[in-house]
Amino acid sequence: MKNLAIIAFWALGIIWGSNFIYMKMAADYISPMQVVFFRVLFGFIPVFLYAIYTKSLKLKDLKYSFHFIVMSLLATVVYYFGFVKGCALLLSGVAGALSGSIPLFSFLLAAIFLKEEKITKLAFLGVFIGFLGVVLISDVFNENIMASSMEGMLSMILGSLSVGASFIYAKKYVMPLKLKAEALTTYQLGFGVLILLFITDFNGINNIWQDTHSALGLVIGLGLLGTGLAYIIYYYMIEKLGALKASSITYIPPVVALIIAVFIVGEDIKLIDIIATGFIFLGVFLINQRKKA
Repeated sequence: MKNLAIIAFWALGIIWGSNFIYMKMAADYISPMQVVFFRVLFGFIPVFLYAIYTKSLKLKDLKYSFHFIVMSLLATVVYYFGFVKGCALLLSGVAGALSGSIPLFSFLLAAIFLKEEKITKLAFLGVFIGFLGVVLISDVFNENIMASSMEGMLSMILGSLSVGASFIYAKKYVMPLKLKAEALTTYQLGFGVLILLFITDFNGINNIWQDTHSALGLVIGLGLLGTGLAYIIYYYMIEKLGALKASSITYIPPVVALIIAVFIVGEDIKLIDIIATGFIFLGVFLINQRKKA
């Protein structure tokens, strides 16, 4: 059983790491918000079916709808939109590397809003080194930097901040509800679909079907696997390996995204981007050490 959890760990890392190229491919045909709509819709389907199979959904849970709506905004709509927008404007490998900064934002927000979270010297060093990596990869000091690149970087930061805030909100308001993970995910994605139905401009959304590769990548790679199955695998890992070991999954997707970008897609990833990614990893590693102390 433990071997199965380890296999799931690496499978999830590869699935999440491949999400960035799928987002970039889809964004060539439809708008970022339309990509998010398809991702959430096709991600919702397997999670919903799994929740029905486990009989986890309860009508009485709807009294917590406000919390589910907040989570759907923070951990689904805004998070996914920021990442799709970032992937559309940046190299997929660079966007993937920037995603490794999520734990940095999560820790900072936790330190600000959760009294039990203290900033140790080691954690402070980790935050400093991690954000140094973000600055390096953003190329912010390059006077020739394109406005689109800056917008892409800010979009990735928005997405990282949003999902980081969702962890804090979940810990404070959602986890005490003691609902099953598959139920929480179903409610989160379900309300996400409803929100996106109202805010998405559907003009031209069928353009995605012009390219079979991009369409399959969006529906299967990004939706069914990268969102739906990914949530199920992640919560399975937490159950079998524990939250701390499961959280180390954040190290894998940026590496997978860089490998795909360089060796499969042929993107021009610079040495400084790889070094910056290493800085982000080191920062996250140092922050995680406080949990073991």
